[in-house]
Amino acid sequence: MRTFAERFYSALENQLNEVSINGESLAEQYKTSITLCKKAMAKLKNYISSYSFEDKEDEIHFFKTVKPQFYSKYIYFINVYNFIMQRPLGGDDILKDYINYELADIKRFFDHNQAFYQYYRSGSTQMDEVYFTRGGFDVHVELEDFEEDELYSTSHDYKLSKIIANEKYLDYLNLELQKTIEHDEQPQEIGLELPLTWTFNKTDLVELIYALVALGVFNNGNTEIKSVVSFFQTVFHVDLGAYYHKYTDITRRKKERTSFLDKLKLALLRRIDEKLDDVTSPQQKMKFE
Repeated sequence: MRTFAERFYSALENQLNEVSINGESLAEQYKTSITLCKKAMAKLKNYISSYSFEDKEDEIHFFKTVKPQFYSKYIYFINVYNFIMQRPLGGDDILKDYINYELADIKRFFDHNQAFYQYYRSGSTQMDEVYFTRGGFDVHVELEDFEEDELYSTSHDYKLSKIIANEKYLDYLNLELQKTIEHDEQPQEIGLELPLTWTFNKTDLVELIYALVALGVFNNGNTEIKSVVSFFQTVFHVDLGAYYHKYTDITRRKKERTSFLDKLKLALLRRIDEKLDDVTSPQQKMKFE
């Protein structure tokens, strides 16, 4: 099951990345993404309907990890699509109010689910058998987040999907809010005379972004390539265009598959060595070696 789920999820991500470069409007892109996720969810459910879990651990893995991967994307795309379609006309102040309302709504959701959210973010497992195996649903608890199909749902898998989706939606909203702020004034904390502009090869930046996301350095690994790409484009004033095609080119390299990362490592080591060479005392230099 795990191998199938990983391949199936990878195929979905490839489809979603293709959507982002097909030239459609943002609203149409998200609408198409919703459709793709919905189809993928249906196929996943159909596969599991004829699959027998090997043990409790296998069942927990599916409802805690696999299913929320698919459902969280679906919920996230719906959230962003609704945001775009309901975006008010007017100046930045009106847009800020709209974004802040959405942010407040997300805060209410996390406050309402604080205990389970802490359980999820802390990586706890002691309640997994209760939360992520079927048959433990209490009609008086978690009613709003339980799906009707008890053979394909646990008491908390849908809630976890919403948490993951809202974390991603939070990233999206904060980025949109930052854009409105930048229209008003240069952020004071940056204090640069000139903006930072990416002047290296764009493929190098794509390689760096994918490496950072692969390592999970943002939001404990719960973020999408799209969000990070959008952030880097804004901060470094660069248009990465069809960034997924650049990533595909990287994966097809026969030699030096991580050429830019290798250059970064060499550059840092060279800088460290130069710093050591500046140390005049041999005794001081030995401390660094």
